[in-house]
Amino acid sequence: MGKTALALELADRFSLEVVSADSRQIYRRLDIGTAKPTPEELLRVAHHLVDIVEPDDTLTLARFQQRAQIAIADIRQRRVLPLLVGGTGLYVWSLLENWSIPRVAPDQELRAHLEAEAARIGAEALHARLAERDPAAATAIHPNNVRRVIRALEVMETSGQTISEQQGKGPPLYRPVIIGLTMPRERLYAHADARVDTMMERGLLEETRVLLQSGLSPRLPSLSGLGYRQMAEHLAGRYSLAEAVARTKTSTHRFIRQQHTWFRLADPRIHWLAPDDTGRAVTLLRDAIERLV
Repeated sequence: MGKTALALELADRFSLEVVSADSRQIYRRLDIGTAKPTPEELLRVAHHLVDIVEPDDTLTLARFQQRAQIAIADIRQRRVLPLLVGGTGLYVWSLLENWSIPRVAPDQELRAHLEAEAARIGAEALHARLAERDPAAATAIHPNNVRRVIRALEVMETSGQTISEQQGKGPPLYRPVIIGLTMPRERLYAHADARVDTMMERGLLEETRVLLQSGLSPRLPSLSGLGYRQMAEHLAGRYSLAEAVARTKTSTHRFIRQQHTWFRLADPRIHWLAPDDTGRAVTLLRDAIERLV
């Protein structure tokens, strides 16, 4: 049982509503490559923060945090409990640790300059520049996430402080039960590879083709993620479909390793379970709910 299946099982059993903390499932029309819940699953359980922006729009961390807090407050006001499901470590911890997010206004001229720099020297070189000046931010931001790298550099240049120095934590707003799913690394890689194969069978290549034909740039953050980037590069003739699939799997393995910097096995706040240990997850939630009533 994967994350989505477990979330649906728990939501059904305890009448919960899902709040998505996935930075890719926010985009409309990106369905297969984001492993978005199916229309049937979205009808089965109420979901929040899925399909909320167009692929050429952006959702800053501050906007996500605000919208998620509003959704959670609305759910609680109706005497229902929210189930945060993610995904994206930045999103998850910004909520659970109540991050104070820098409110530095965008500098369009500086941003355009940094975007040109990224195109000239490459994403990894720009990320290395960030690592020299703000190692903590560089650790938290993937080198391929050029938009967030640029934002971190922009905040630094504009305010004179690193984004890490400005990003404090407020008093916790919630008392969460945190459940993580884990398995041996090689099994995790095999599971991820099978998931990529399933996405290809479901039509990831065609979904990417349709998105690009609609006029979207492959350089958009929405299309720079796993799967879409490699399919777009194949469609541009850079390499074969077989190589695009292989590159997607390799990048997914790298992403899995990166996730362990956000969700550490040694973190005492997280209850780590095997994917098929539904019973333990049910017990953890039941005990927590009983403590609330």
